[in-house]
Amino acid sequence: MRMLKRLEPYAYALLRIVSGFLFLFHGMQKLFGLFGGRTAELISLRGLAGVIELMGGTMVMIGLYAGPAAFVASGTMAFAYFLSHYPQGVWPIQNRGELAALYCFVFLYIATRGSGIWSVRR
Repeated sequence: MRMLKRLEPYAYALLRIVSGFLFLFHGMQKLFGLFGGRTAELISLRGLAGVIELMGGTMVMIGLYAGPAAFVASGTMAFAYFLSHYPQGVWPIQNRGELAALYCFVFLYIATRGSGIWSVRR
């Protein structure tokens, strides 16, 4: 366990980088129709979500104001969950909202920790 504790800053950095990287792909789907996505009107809730996903994911990934960006991303995912998934059932496994719920809490954690190592802020 001692060895794992020494790796904690690196594990956190990888969590931040990979989460941001994966999140920005959702924005690319909505804004550019890439990776099997369909484009959204920029002036719409989906368009705004796409901007937050692309910009927030990039900022979290590179560690530029990762805390505030992650906080906005977390709120966006909470909003998406309750707007799109919750009406289809209470439990995330039923309403296909696992990813939104997981992103919400991962980004909430990142918002509390900030950029950490391997970031442009460092």
